[in-house]
Amino acid sequence: MDTKHFDMLIAMYGRAPINEYFQPRLRIPEAGRAEIDLPVREEFHHAAQAIHGAVYFKALDDATFFAVQSLVTDFFVVTSSFQLYFLRPVSDGQLLARGQVVSRSKRLYIAEGVLLDSRGKEVARGSGTFMPSSIQLGPDLGYR
Repeated sequence: MDTKHFDMLIAMYGRAPINEYFQPRLRIPEAGRAEIDLPVREEFHHAAQAIHGAVYFKALDDATFFAVQSLVTDFFVVTSSFQLYFLRPVSDGQLLARGQVVSRSKRLYIAEGVLLDSRGKEVARGSGTFMPSSIQLGPDLGYR
């Protein structure tokens, strides 16, 4: 696959307003795989001083989404469902989410992801279904 597509996806991700807050970093090592590095900050904590589940979801959804989007070069993909399993709390360090496409048909993709803490321990896992939307990839989305 053309790495130009990967570079344009990484640029699109970096331009998304939500990522100004979370400060994640996207890597697409090959078609059908993606990784998100996300620093853990105190602003992500709930009352018990561990990160909120929304942060787990963001990291895993982004990693699995971009694993799928790396295979789809014409239209923006959307998440149609996502199942998330919380395994252990995280309070500091760095998160690494790894996503991989495990099944695909003409209109439906399934991707699985694992979320690791700074020590390499699995803290969550998830899987999602994704499908191409009617929105074309292009400069309006930051895909350039």
